[in-house]
Amino acid sequence: MRMGLSSAATENECVELCIFDLRRGQHEGQELDKILFFFPAGLPFSKQLSVVGLSEGLITFTRIFSPEAACEVIEAERHSHIFYEAEPDIWMVMVVEKSNDSEPIWRDDALRKVLKEIHSLFVMFHGTIRALLEKEPGGGLIRRHLYSFVMDYLRACKKRPPWNNCCCGNGEVAVSNDFIWIYYLVGKKLLLPSFRDCLKEQGTVQMLTIGREAAIEVQSLVRVLESSAGNMPCYSLILFQDLLVSTTLSPDDTINLFTYAVLRLTPQALSVGVSSWSYLRKGNTASSVAIESNIAIPSSASESFYGSSEVSPTEDSQYHVVRPLQSEKWSKGKDGYLVTDLWGAEVGTWVFATPTVWLRQTGERMYLCAYQHRNLTLLLLIPVASIANGEQGVSAVKQQVLEQASLKILKVEEKLSKGWGGENAYHVSGYRYLLVDGDRNVSRATPPTKVATLTKESLLAMNKLRKEVELEKSRAKLDNVDCEKDMEVCIRAKNNAWVISRITRGRELYMVLEKANETLLYATDAVEKFSNKYCDGTFSLD
Repeated sequence: MRMGLSSAATENECVELCIFDLRRGQHEGQELDKILFFFPAGLPFSKQLSVVGLSEGLITFTRIFSPEAACEVIEAERHSHIFYEAEPDIWMVMVVEKSNDSEPIWRDDALRKVLKEIHSLFVMFHGTIRALLEKEPGGGLIRRHLYSFVMDYLRACKKRPPWNNCCCGNGEVAVSNDFIWIYYLVGKKLLLPSFRDCLKEQGTVQMLTIGREAAIEVQSLVRVLESSAGNMPCYSLILFQDLLVSTTLSPDDTINLFTYAVLRLTPQALSVGVSSWSYLRKGNTASSVAIESNIAIPSSASESFYGSSEVSPTEDSQYHVVRPLQSEKWSKGKDGYLVTDLWGAEVGTWVFATPTVWLRQTGERMYLCAYQHRNLTLLLLIPVASIANGEQGVSAVKQQVLEQASLKILKVEEKLSKGWGGENAYHVSGYRYLLVDGDRNVSRATPPTKVATLTKESLLAMNKLRKEVELEKSRAKLDNVDCEKDMEVCIRAKNNAWVISRITRGRELYMVLEKANETLLYATDAVEKFSNKYCDGTFSLD
């Protein structure tokens, strides 16, 4: 549900992010108990309570008009309030200050997907927020976990590019795509995703296109990996570079593991200081919007309440807190397996504990074993319950995989490398595009370096078009209308570029054509040619 307010609802902080539980803090004097996370943590508790109280009031108010559909966005005069009900009665809210530009510079849907991804990754590593609250009702355990995890997430895609002296100040530089990176910079600025990121889609995976022979070899490798685990049910995920090759996981679990792999496990992620071309992580400071922020440095009171993110890799002074998103904590061992000390060591030994994750589809806790050969990264997930003797059992499975699958791994990597077209493999001359398959959660887009050649006017027009399409899809969902109905929108930008969207049967195509003074007929014909050649005619009008 989306609504508008006639006046600004908060004071002049640029971005605030909070997580709170409506079931807590219901009695006078206990209101602070409902806040599980707040950014910036250094704001006075009175301010934090004001933001959470307003958010709670808006949620309650909108339920009067739409009891079945949760509130998603509230548009005030100077702020946008983005809502996401992560779990029953557990809400994540982002409040962002609007720019003074006549055209919108970001999309509410992209910001909401950030909240969804934070929660999905958190649950994959730590389990649900509600489960942690039930484990320790006082709230200290979940606050430590959330504060460390979210702050690590907000730093997760930092990189040190050659433009260290950019306008953002002498601090960490955020990389913007459809993500929003909000964290402390020396210059006290925040980076928000901008209109320059409108040809990217978060919450999807990017797949490698392979030929028939390579596909047969990949399937053969998958079978060998499964048989290597014996009678234990296991799952696998295979990536080449930063692109997905194969998965036996559910769509949701695939997205979570793919996202983590690109951030921390692929060869590009392990190469500190090496620029990655990845669609997920590639970006530059010009594609972000830097804005001043009244960031308050965490006080001792807030650190005591939420816990500091600047603690040891595995635990703080009171609670054991695994921090899987910390940077530069993974490395490649001599046997090809990736190792980390983030999960600590097995009790009574100096052996690093194998990472574990929770699968969303089955609810199982799985060992995460990552193996890498050149540009090929394999993730093998084995049920914890199936391993009787802990790390010794995991080590035995890993050795068995090496013995049975090594030759297959070498062969697959060689075939994929030969067929790899490089960073610009999916660039189509004359087109700047984004393809989204919502049913498969897959996207493909023009490489960011090529998108960067578009003019500001073209990108602003595409950003506006996507906002309109997302609004129409939201309305159709509320009205219980078939959300997969066909839709086409064409906009002529101020610079005469054509900005086009076509949606059909769960698939979406967004395209910018910067051919000045061309007609709508020309633009339509260009889309038809693209659809017939690269999309099997999916978006053709015939």
